Amino acid sequence: MSKTTNKFSPEVRTRAVRMVLEHGGEYPSRWAAVVSVSQKIGCSAHTLNDWVKKAEVDGGRRAGVPSEVAEKLKALERENRELRQANEILRKASAYFAQAELDRPLKR
Repeated sequence: MSKTTNKFSPEVRTRAVRMVLEHGGEYPSRWAAVVSVSQKIGCSAHTLNDWVKKAEVDGGRRAGVPSEVAEKLKALERENRELRQANEILRKASAYFAQAELDRPLKR
C-alpha cells in the first residue's frame, strides 16, 4: 500500500493536467508550463509532471503501461502471492498429517 495520501482530488489532477497540455504552447517550455500550473494549484512541479506523463501514457500519446493495466497486474501479482502462501501452508499441513499417520500404530 502507498504510504502517501492523495492530497488532491481526481478532478483537480485532471484539471491541472489539462491546463498544462492546453496552455503548454504559451510557455517557452513544457517544464515552464508545469511549474506555472503547479504553483497555482499548490503541488510540486515534479508531482504535476508525473501526472501529465501518466495521462499521456493512459491516452496513448506516450509509451508505457496504462494505469488500468498496471492496476490489474498488481492485483494479479498480489493474488498469486497469496495463493502461493496458501499452497505452502497446505503442503506443510499435509506433510505433518502424513507423518502423524505413519507414526500411529495399526488398529487390530
